[in-house]
Amino acid sequence: MRIIGGKARGTKLYSLEGENTRPTLDRVKESLFNIIQNDIQDSVFLDLFSGSGAIGLEAISRGAKKAILCDKSKEAIKIIQKNVAKTKLEKQVEIYCTDFEKWIKEKQGISLDIVYIDPPYQTDYAYKAVNLLIEEKLINEKSLIIIETDRKGILKDIENLPITKIDERKYGRAQLIFLKKCEN
Repeated sequence: MRIIGGKARGTKLYSLEGENTRPTLDRVKESLFNIIQNDIQDSVFLDLFSGSGAIGLEAISRGAKKAILCDKSKEAIKIIQKNVAKTKLEKQVEIYCTDFEKWIKEKQGISLDIVYIDPPYQTDYAYKAVNLLIEEKLINEKSLIIIETDRKGILKDIENLPITKIDERKYGRAQLIFLKKCEN
């Protein structure tokens, strides 16, 4: 696993051992960043369920102003801290070791440009996260929400939220869903 573009390109990253996390494949990551490349510059990027921090660090490497990395696993946070140090991007990264719901509820007054949600597959955490981000007003009509999942019914779950699907891509088992909040 490595940073594939931008100023930290080629930096090899540490990854978590075990089967509790599954890193985003390089081909999925490359495709994701090709799709959002025009939105990254000077953005505030939230990587929920960040695992090793690779997605948020890729965003910083490619020009995001700030990446917020949130994971409740202490082991993941240790790996994230090592990866942040290795990429020398400390000044642009905020790291939180907490549950995603708690983090969202405690972050008043912040405005997120891009939100990447890659929860454990087969959970309803993506729905809960998007719903909370809307309720807590951390996103607006210009914010881009990206969900990585393998759940077939996820779009049905979120169709009652005030969001619009703008794109959807499949990469084997993985699926990227791109969403925007509806205008009020």
